[in-house]
Formats: sequence, structure tokens, C-alpha cells
Amino acid sequence: MAKKDSNIKPLFDYVLVKPLQGEEKTPSGIVLPDSAKEKPQIGEIMAVGPGAINPEGKMIPMVVKKGQKVLYKKWGGNEVKVRTEEWLLIEQKDVMAVVE
Repeated sequence: MAKKDSNIKPLFDYVLVKPLQGEEKTPSGIVLPDSAKEKPQIGEIMAVGPGAINPEGKMIPMVVKKGQKVLYKKWGGNEVKVRTEEWLLIEQKDVMAVVE
């Protein structure tokens, strides 16, 4: 049996994102302590909800899908603990771009 990534299944238009590691060094080679690192804004989508429902009751499908790397807004979302890591649960509207 394949191991599941998480036991969290987003609802509506929410997306579960695993942030990718931020830079550990500056361009000049200075190693940054954890407290000085910026939160990453690029992550991998681990799960997506089925989509939102508009005021007329019609389903608005998701544009993003599991496995894509995305650029998301710096502030917002909710941190959730998956095993020992902090992931984010964000709304699809907070995804700004797909990173190829």
C-alpha cells in the first residue's frame, strides 16, 4: 500500500501547500540563522479541494492541481502540522503563479 502524503483533504477552494526550503545563504555566502530566513513563497501542492461554489450554486473548478510548484502570497493562509513539518492551507486565490 502506498504511503499517503497527509491525512488532510482540503474543502472548497483550499489548497494544501508544502513550502520549499528558503535560502540558507546570502548571495555573498553568509549563512543565515533560522531567525533571519524569510518564509518561502514557493511550495509544492500536496492536495486540493474540489472547488468553490458560486452564488448561483454552480461549482467553480480548481485551476491548480496536486504536484505543481506554485508561488503564493507571502501573508495569509493557515499553518498546519503534517507529521513534523509546517505546511500551509491557503485559498486558491492566494496562489499567484505556477512555477515551471
